Amino acid sequence: MNSPSPRHAALRETESGCLAIADISGYTSYLGRAELDHAQDVLEDLTETVVRALSPPMKLSKLEGDAVFVYMPGNRVDASMLLDTLDAAYFAFRRRQDAIGRATQCDCNACVLIPRLDLKFVAHHGAFGRQHVAGGEELSGSDVIVVHRLLKNHVAEVIGHSGYALYTDAVVAAMGLDPARLRMRRHAEEVEGIGPVEGWVQDLHDRWAEERERRRVKVSREEAIDVTSYEVPAARSVTWNYLTEPGLRASWQPGIQRIDQSTPNGRRGLGTQNHCVHGKNASLEEILDWRPFDYYTILNAVPMPLLKPMRMTFELEDVAGGTRVTEYTAPGGGFGQRFLVGMLGRMVAAPRARGQESLRSAVAASQIAPDPTASSDELLNDATSERS
Repeated sequence: MNSPSPRHAALRETESGCLAIADISGYTSYLGRAELDHAQDVLEDLTETVVRALSPPMKLSKLEGDAVFVYMPGNRVDASMLLDTLDAAYFAFRRRQDAIGRATQCDCNACVLIPRLDLKFVAHHGAFGRQHVAGGEELSGSDVIVVHRLLKNHVAEVIGHSGYALYTDAVVAAMGLDPARLRMRRHAEEVEGIGPVEGWVQDLHDRWAEERERRRVKVSREEAIDVTSYEVPAARSVTWNYLTEPGLRASWQPGIQRIDQSTPNGRRGLGTQNHCVHGKNASLEEILDWRPFDYYTILNAVPMPLLKPMRMTFELEDVAGGTRVTEYTAPGGGFGQRFLVGMLGRMVAAPRARGQESLRSAVAASQIAPDPTASSDELLNDATSERS
């Protein structure tokens, strides 16, 4: 894939944000060895899977053959949101890749060679401008060039495969985390026309292996004593962020003054603890399972006499116009716990309903500002039409 060249057309005011590219590795050799009609169908399917996993929360800038260019405006980057989004996109790619392979009985090269495809990411943070090109918009600037040229790197030679995410020092600084605590590997590249660029590599093959082996902790409908569902007018990834990011959550959840969060490695996920402050009281939550953007499970200890910590699963599903959230609450062990959890559910029914309405209002307000770029579906449809 060719990197964009600098242009001299007038730009809008410069913005800053996270710039990321998802690139299907092995694309060129796959097309060269596979039957073209079957190969195009497979690649379109996998590309669409990646786009839908990335956008939202990221904005789709354009499809570039074997790559998806996305961005997220902002001087600061929510580390958990970015890392979870790239993880989720890689996991979705691998699941879809496996599903296509299992679903076909065809022995053509287009089907036989599917397992040789992989997915890599490059993420950077910097300045960019929006430029009118052929009736649409395109991001431009030196940092846009950097992230594209970093696709040609030596990471695969170092780690032995092409499933990884390369984060530059600039985006790591914007996330404000310690990558060594996340078992990332230090890496440097000499970029043509730019010079040395340093960063960190996350091995996504390792992340995928952990994802497949990790034990699931999920409250079922059968064991739950309290089940409630509501809909939110936003995509699952956006809804997830409002449910889990401390600042956003405190902005809509009634009675919470603030949420103090401690993470074992600087990233929200398994083992994270939330201290939810309600006046003089505080409830303590610990994340037991974390599957962005499908569900998460917490152990919730609330300041109520005799009540033991409860397990709660928050499950997110796509529905028309947004996301359905279903909360499943199971009591701790011991005599009378089911009765106490049921009583607590009745006590918090009214404030919980107010919180759900407040959440819907907050999310809806955040979606009002018009996006000058085309939607993900529009760009996908355009790209599919061009290939056809």
